[in-house]
Amino acid sequence: MSVLLDVRSLTKHFRNSGGLFSRVDRVIRAVDNVSFAISQGETLGLVGESGCGKTTTGRLILRLMDPTAGAMWFYQNGTKIDLLGLRGESLRRFRKHMQLVFQDPYSSLNPRMSVFDIIAEPLRAQGVGSRSQQREVVYEVSRACGLQPEYLQRYPHAFSGGQRQRVCIARALVLNPEFVVCDEPVSALDVSVQAQILNLLKDLQQQRQLTYLFISHDLAVVENISTRVAVMYAGRIVELGFTQELFHTPLHPYTEALLAAAPSGHLGKRPCRKPMAGEVADLGALPPGCAFSPRCPYAQDVCRTVAPELRDMSSGRHVACWRAEELHLAGISS
Repeated sequence: MSVLLDVRSLTKHFRNSGGLFSRVDRVIRAVDNVSFAISQGETLGLVGESGCGKTTTGRLILRLMDPTAGAMWFYQNGTKIDLLGLRGESLRRFRKHMQLVFQDPYSSLNPRMSVFDIIAEPLRAQGVGSRSQQREVVYEVSRACGLQPEYLQRYPHAFSGGQRQRVCIARALVLNPEFVVCDEPVSALDVSVQAQILNLLKDLQQQRQLTYLFISHDLAVVENISTRVAVMYAGRIVELGFTQELFHTPLHPYTEALLAAAPSGHLGKRPCRKPMAGEVADLGALPPGCAFSPRCPYAQDVCRTVAPELRDMSSGRHVACWRAEELHLAGISS
């Protein structure tokens, strides 16, 4: 498969004065030197605890905020497009190729607009087609997302969470994008509805040759839909690999800890370990060395003094851990 999106050394730092009466100027390293590539037609799952930088990474890729440093390229019909070089009208026009499915289907829909107008809004904003052509596209994408034609004249309050998320997906796909960021798209839904939405996303991916960045904290959901998984901690990717290999033979202690902490019944047999000790790393005051070292049961002196880089192990596996070769970590088993 050819590469669709290439992200290199993506970085986003925020400055925080620490409060009204504080003179301390802290740098919040929300995303710190993140690199990965996504191939056409695949789903890359991005996982980690809350506050690790997953959503910020997605928004940087979509150019909803500007990075502090880094580079991003989008490959379209043999053309290499510099995403950070797009400005103004060129950026606005390019947005139809990359879309977002929001986490909360209740707050992401305008309650004063009908479902038809919500789905048609991106077409109108981009000036795509005549009114009749827009109507035809809206009806086609609505059917593909499991929405009946009579639903289109109703308003969001008349629908369940699962139906609202179908509206959100239809709105994201109405411009026929190649790449979609799914930011926790099923976390606000009941488990039975989650399965329906995941199946819908997979069906649409096959029908429309879509590529997903799937952001989630739910490992069972990520295992179900992802081709590969990137594990993020304290603004950095600490492990990257194909889903089944990463889940069954993790290389980073943080990945092992995430698998062990997953809710009972959501995955297969998990490593028999206690939940992670300590708190999530403070992005404004990261420890020297590996950010996970204060919570890692395998940490040694080098881990506490020198930060490991993400390195290629073999067969598409990447890990940022000094002891990856010597540790034998427990993953899930059937």
